[in-house]
Amino acid sequence: MIQINKARMLAASTAVFTFVGAATAQADGMVAFLLPENVNPRWEQQDAAAFVAKMQEIAPDTKVEVFNAGNDTSVQQRQAEQALTQGANVLVVIPIDGESSAIIADTAAEEDVPTIAYDRMINSPNTSFWVQADMHATGAAQAQHVVDNTASGDTLVMLKGSPTDPNAAVIAEGQMSVLEPLFASGERVLGYENWTQGWDPAIARRSMDQALTQLNNNVQGVVSSNDGNAGAAIAAMEEQGMAGQVPVSGLDCTVQAQQLMLLGKQTQCGWRPLHEMAAAAAEVSVRLLNDQDYSDLATETVTNGVGAEVNFVPIDSYSAVGAEGVAYVIENDPSITKDMVCQGEAAETDFCK
Repeated sequence: MIQINKARMLAASTAVFTFVGAATAQADGMVAFLLPENVNPRWEQQDAAAFVAKMQEIAPDTKVEVFNAGNDTSVQQRQAEQALTQGANVLVVIPIDGESSAIIADTAAEEDVPTIAYDRMINSPNTSFWVQADMHATGAAQAQHVVDNTASGDTLVMLKGSPTDPNAAVIAEGQMSVLEPLFASGERVLGYENWTQGWDPAIARRSMDQALTQLNNNVQGVVSSNDGNAGAAIAAMEEQGMAGQVPVSGLDCTVQAQQLMLLGKQTQCGWRPLHEMAAAAAEVSVRLLNDQDYSDLATETVTNGVGAEVNFVPIDSYSAVGAEGVAYVIENDPSITKDMVCQGEAAETDFCK
């Protein structure tokens, strides 16, 4: 369980957190950016691209190497070792598994190399920084959206994230902070729940198919922890003629998710400014390379799963709902344009005309 140690907690809000870089271009050396997998397109197309671009802007002489582990923890560990052998001075790691990835931070610490946990926490005493939004609030916003669009006695399905991802547990805790009292009182019924190993949409699809079969299609809401799960749930409901009749939450606001939102099939997604997250990680990396103060970026600390205090770089988030939410994301996310969203069926919606 990740615990924030200062009073300031970030709610799901409409504000976009902007970093004003104080890092100078004197940095050189090498920074390694370790991605967890290529199932979710955001890692390559948004996070890595934005990180590389920001590093080029603020420290153009610093070498940046991007690795992708393909959802294999042993590969990610080898990639970290490879980066250290190549002379990496900072590791920015999106861990596949918050527990087993501790060896990465521990190995780096042996060589006096700091590790920044990006998006997902690394449960090591040697994790130097964590860059993330308040995922508990994000999960609560997902659940609240589904509750607000269902009625007393309605049956809900919960499609949770990967059991090895520390964020998935925090998101689920946020969801249950809203749902548990309603399940206890009978205001809502938990019809089915399952975790999604590796955030794999194929696994989420099997879960949703099982839920519909077991419940004889008696489902009025889907609390989905990310857009991949949401898309899988919608595909399963499409076959039953239910898509567009059931509120479905998500996270990341991918192009596909926004298209589904315009079509009324996915109704909510939690959005974080990934370009700001990547920029924050780049700013911290360069501060470390330059041996500069970082207290204006890491404004809080958190306690990770092994009781270590970790410098926390907080990012805001936004609960996008319907066409209004799509418009907000397009306006504030430089990686997504209206033309990208307004393709296929979505092009025929009022938003795109």
